[in-house]
Amino acid sequence: MKPLQFIFVHGLCGWGSYDPVYRQMPYWGMRGGDLIVRLNEAGFESYAASVAPTGSAWDRACELYAQLAGVRTDYGVSHSARMGHERFGPDFTGRPLIPDFGPSSRLVLLGHSFGGATVRLFSELLAHGDRQEQQETAAGDLSPLFAGGGENRLYALVALASPMNGTTAYDLFDDPSFDAKSIKVPWWSKSLAAMMAWGTSPRQDGRDARDYADYDMHLDAAREMNARLPELPGVIYVSVPCCFTETQPDGTQLPRRGMEPLFVRRSTQIGAYTGVTRGGMIIGEEWRANDGLVNTLSAEAPLGSLRRAYDAENLEAGVWNVQPPVDGDHMFLQGGLTKKHSVFAFYRCLLEQIERSYTKH
Repeated sequence: MKPLQFIFVHGLCGWGSYDPVYRQMPYWGMRGGDLIVRLNEAGFESYAASVAPTGSAWDRACELYAQLAGVRTDYGVSHSARMGHERFGPDFTGRPLIPDFGPSSRLVLLGHSFGGATVRLFSELLAHGDRQEQQETAAGDLSPLFAGGGENRLYALVALASPMNGTTAYDLFDDPSFDAKSIKVPWWSKSLAAMMAWGTSPRQDGRDARDYADYDMHLDAAREMNARLPELPGVIYVSVPCCFTETQPDGTQLPRRGMEPLFVRRSTQIGAYTGVTRGGMIIGEEWRANDGLVNTLSAEAPLGSLRRAYDAENLEAGVWNVQPPVDGDHMFLQGGLTKKHSVFAFYRCLLEQIERSYTKH
């Protein structure tokens, strides 16, 4: 039986092992040290991918495939034409993320935040390809990713604090019935929130506005994406939502003491928002609980999908195995930004549970 390979994919504005900054501040582990190194030392073959920090789920999925396969990134003839950018991107020829990616690979994909959307789309493309790319690409010129047929390479997918249904952190600013600036927040949180918004905004390069992460994370766009991403029957899906807010007497949610300061303003706004998206999706009070950036409800599972309570000894394929919300903010599972959290034990336990399931079958 081929050992599992654990592929970790970062979120918005994150970084991986191909990025020089990872050596100074590992995204996986943060101030607590490199989680990937520790997991490898514990016997789990683990890797940290590097994908476009603010790119769309599509572009990031293509870059993930190129890293795994050790080839030049191919965004597709159809996609690149529609979105207005070059077809080819970063070249990983001769420097693959893993040494033996192929038909016998057995992958566990772990995506934090928007990395969850990345690995979900990657899984669908690997399994079924893309019909539009197949139709518009000349014979012999199609990326293997768009050909499909690779579902047997996938064992499990883990979404960590992932906005699988989008996040109202974006939609609340588009709703004319809601005045985000009127929500009372600590004075110091305003400048920090502005700093975060500036740091996470994509650097416009002429491509279509739909080809950025901030488009994909709107609720209407996420709903459209979810319709194209059915759960694969042979893959185990695990979600790990986070929540770090408290219900107030008026029904709003406020950040708990100890939340990363960068998130406090946005968390407060999410915790006060109810309304309607541009596409007509009604957002009720059940969307208010959050981890600072992502609605806890959104991180549980795609709306309308099959789900069940997480049972470590009986992980079921083809449905979402939903863990209880972790008592932490959006970067808790990374080891914290200004805070320092030890996350090795959590990941070791999770990976052990997935491996036990694998050996049973």
